[in-house]
Amino acid sequence: MAIKEKVILGIDPGTNVMGYGLINCQGQKINLIQFGVIHLSKYPNHEIKLKRIYDRISELISEYLPDEVALEAPFYGENVQSMLKLGRVQGVAMAAALNKEIPINEYAPRKIKQSVTGNGNASKEQVASMIQMLLKFDDAPKLLDATDALAVAICNHFSTGTNVNSSKGGNNWKTFISENPKRVK
Repeated sequence: MAIKEKVILGIDPGTNVMGYGLINCQGQKINLIQFGVIHLSKYPNHEIKLKRIYDRISELISEYLPDEVALEAPFYGENVQSMLKLGRVQGVAMAAALNKEIPINEYAPRKIKQSVTGNGNASKEQVASMIQMLLKFDDAPKLLDATDALAVAICNHFSTGTNVNSSKGGNNWKTFISENPKRVK
């Protein structure tokens, strides 16, 4: 039986810098395709930033034809205006994927860090270091938003049943209990 190949686009939403990363997965093997950032602080207003995000994510989708898109879910902060803007950024990235009917998955920042480093409280530098080792590239990007986006894509790979250790995408207690009745007391 041939191992299915899958391309995943990971996105780390941001209002000034947005990271993206693309990986190719075949079973347990993960290969780097591309990663980078979209610089947004140079644009004069939020609406133009949103258009630029939509256009660039659409370009990446057209060029690399990802099978799935994974985004970091916004975390709850104290600044409501920042949360609104970040939600719009995330929504525009989702719209670009939905326009091409690509499935979308969202992951909490802690889950992403946990899946990549084993520590949900890992620093951006620790995540970047682990991503560098996993994907075997030498030059670390200056902006860690790019490696954060790769971490989102890798988290998606580990979470969606494309590897040996996960169960058909149902990574929850109910699935575990139903698949392992003798292990529950």
